[in-house]
Amino acid sequence: MARARRAGAADFLLARVAEDMLDRLASVKRAFRTVLDLGAPGPHLAAALSALPHRPFVVRAAASARAGEAGVAVVADEEAQPFAAGAFDLCVCALALQSVNDLPGVMAQVRRSLKPDGLFLAALVGGRSLNELRQAFAEAESELAGGASPRVAPFVDLRDLGALLQRAGFALPVTDVDSLTVRYADPLALMRDLRAMGATNALTLRARAPLRREVLARAVEIYMRRFGDADGRVRATFEIVWLSGWAPDPGQPKPLAPGSAKMRLADALKAIKTGDKGEPSDHGQN
Repeated sequence: MARARRAGAADFLLARVAEDMLDRLASVKRAFRTVLDLGAPGPHLAAALSALPHRPFVVRAAASARAGEAGVAVVADEEAQPFAAGAFDLCVCALALQSVNDLPGVMAQVRRSLKPDGLFLAALVGGRSLNELRQAFAEAESELAGGASPRVAPFVDLRDLGALLQRAGFALPVTDVDSLTVRYADPLALMRDLRAMGATNALTLRARAPLRREVLARAVEIYMRRFGDADGRVRATFEIVWLSGWAPDPGQPKPLAPGSAKMRLADALKAIKTGDKGEPSDHGQN
C-alpha cells in the first residue's frame, strides 16, 4: 500500500467512503472530541474529520502514517493498537478491515479504546465485490490450467458482521451495504486500478507461478463477453459494507424485559382483524 501511495494510488473508493462517512456522522447529534482514524490507506478521512465544525482532536493510526498530514500521526498496526482504554469518543475505519487477519480481535481492541457510549463506525470492502473478475479468472483457469487458483480474495459477508460486533462487546450494532458499479474501458484497466490501490492478491494460498499469458487473455475475453456493455466498456462491482456499534453505557436504550408488555400480541392481532373486516382500505385512494 505504501508503494502504491508513492506511485499515485487510485483513491476514488476512499474518497467516496470518506464523504459517506461524514454524511453518516452528521446524523449523529453529538460533538466527538477525540477521534481515532484507524488504518485508513490515505489522509482523506483524517483531513475531513479535522475540518468538522467542532474541530475534534484526530489521531491517525496506520502502518504508513506520516507527520505533516491532518491529525496526529501514529505508526500502528490495526491488530496491535497502542491506545489506552477509554481514550476516544469515536473510532472510524475506512477500507482497512478487509485485510486484517483477526477481525474479531481488532473490534475488541477498538471497543476497549472507546469511552462509554463511544461510537465505532467502519466501512470495508465486502460482499460481492469484484465478483465479475473472480468469475472470469476461475473460468479461464479451469479451461486452460485444469483448476482455479484464488485470484481475488474472499470478502466478509454482511450477515456475519452483526454477530462479530456483538461478540466484541458493542451495543446497538447496525450493518448495511452500499453497492457501487464502476465502468472501465476493459478488464486490464480495472486490474491497473487495483494495482494502483495496492489491492493486489495477498492470499498466502495463491499460486506462486506467474500468471500465464494465455490464461490472462482468456480471462479478459470472458470478462468482456459476460460483463460488457453495449458501448464496449465493462462493469466492476464494489460493495462497501458498513458497520457501527456503541461502547456500552447505562444510559443507552435497552430492550424491554421479557414479560413486561402491557398487551398480548394475540389481542392486538385480533383487534386489527376485527377493525379491518368488511371495510375498504383507503390506501391509494384520492
